[in-house]
Amino acid sequence: MDIHKYGSRPRTQAPAEYFTGEVWQDPVVTAPEPARLRALIVTFSAAARTAWHTHPLGQTLHVMSGEGRIALRGQAPRIISAGDTVWIPPHEEHWHGAAPDTEMVHMAMQEALDGSAAHWLEHVSDADYAIAPQE
Repeated sequence: MDIHKYGSRPRTQAPAEYFTGEVWQDPVVTAPEPARLRALIVTFSAAARTAWHTHPLGQTLHVMSGEGRIALRGQAPRIISAGDTVWIPPHEEHWHGAAPDTEMVHMAMQEALDGSAAHWLEHVSDADYAIAPQE
């Protein structure tokens, strides 16, 4: 058993290669094999977002605070808010991040396949981010 006391592991700024805007990541778990679970608490400043990406075994997001946006390739963004949980199926191209005027914090949970939990694609353009969300 491992117990990680709150604040004992460093918070890191998410890499600009995969994110737009100020984004911070706090580790929750990277389970040792044969387990595959990876989880982070991710804090997005207003308008910050991921690049387009996929997950080999899918991803679950649980919004802890604020309001955000999530979009699948070819679809308008959808609004996500505190308390919402989102399941993204394997290999579904998507992005997620904060709403234009507010921070959003979510827990991101995904499983690794052959050591990889995400496949990163290009950055989300400002035009794609600005598409009016569907309700």
